[in-house]
Amino acid sequence: MRFDGRVNRALLWQALLIVALLAGLLGVIGQVIHLVGARGTSKLSLTVDFDFGLDDLFKLVDPRTYRSPASFDRTDMILKSSGLALFTWIFLATTIKRLHDRDRGGWWIIPFCVAPGLYSQFSDLLPNARWMLPFSLTASTLWLWGFIDMFCMPGSEGHNRFGPDPLAKVEDAVSPSADSWDQSREIEIVPPSASPPGGMHVKRGA
Repeated sequence: MRFDGRVNRALLWQALLIVALLAGLLGVIGQVIHLVGARGTSKLSLTVDFDFGLDDLFKLVDPRTYRSPASFDRTDMILKSSGLALFTWIFLATTIKRLHDRDRGGWWIIPFCVAPGLYSQFSDLLPNARWMLPFSLTASTLWLWGFIDMFCMPGSEGHNRFGPDPLAKVEDAVSPSADSWDQSREIEIVPPSASPPGGMHVKRGA
């Protein structure tokens, strides 16, 4: 998956659905591995973990995540790292392409996603004071703006600086070709009494 070109809203939603399904699949695989390795533990529960997304991505830059790595299960760490790498690639590629569809540069991912995500990750370390309220409102506003802009608003019509309209390709594939033969325009019905003899004739000059 490349980072150039454009995608519409449907493909962005589809990409997030695929990520959610992959996250659930990785959660099932991890639970099955634990069940196999338990070897007859009296009580085991099988759960599916869908808690997988941007929060995990921003945890990578939080030093508190690495304070006690020994307490993490090795299987969970491998599955989580693999899934997070795949999620990051899919998320960045589809989000940047969707911004291109809105005729915005890829750097808009910073105010729409990165800034609100970092604020949410480290908000518990910030002072609980009234002067922090504007920062909280700004982060929430940027997140809401980005969500509406990327997930709800249609892309720019026609060709823009990032490539052709992805919806135009679908419409061109469905609509008939302009060069197709229109029989009703090129064939005329001649009455039997007319000369030449009646019947169907191709119009002259067609």
